Amino acid sequence: MIGSGRVGSSVALELKAVGWDVTVIDEREEALGRLGEAWTGEFLVGHGMDLQLLREAGIEDADAVVVTTDGDNSNIVIGQMAQKQFDVPAVVVRVLDPARAEFFASRGLNVVCPTSSAIATLTEAVRAYEHALR
Repeated sequence: MIGSGRVGSSVALELKAVGWDVTVIDEREEALGRLGEAWTGEFLVGHGMDLQLLREAGIEDADAVVVTTDGDNSNIVIGQMAQKQFDVPAVVVRVLDPARAEFFASRGLNVVCPTSSAIATLTEAVRAYEHALR
């Protein structure tokens, strides 16, 4: 898990709760607080593009990598490194920009775009009212 903000920490906690061995990397040591005092996984401080740090986190043996930092560029690069350089079987990357998400998804990166999901959900909700008004 790279990025321990609201989304990343929640995903890390959920994966840990169902039995995954989880290592979290975040640039800010205080991000460990989002995982709670009972956190039993690993936590490393540093940038997710640091190859030495990724190796220390165990990326070479990882079954999955989830990238949720607050920067699309970093997430895309880290995801591509995990996928292409380290051959991690399951790589999932959060990308906020819908156009970039679509571009990288079309090139084989497993992308989650919460912006696109929000647009679709909000539009669908309004259209549901449209039908009710007729």
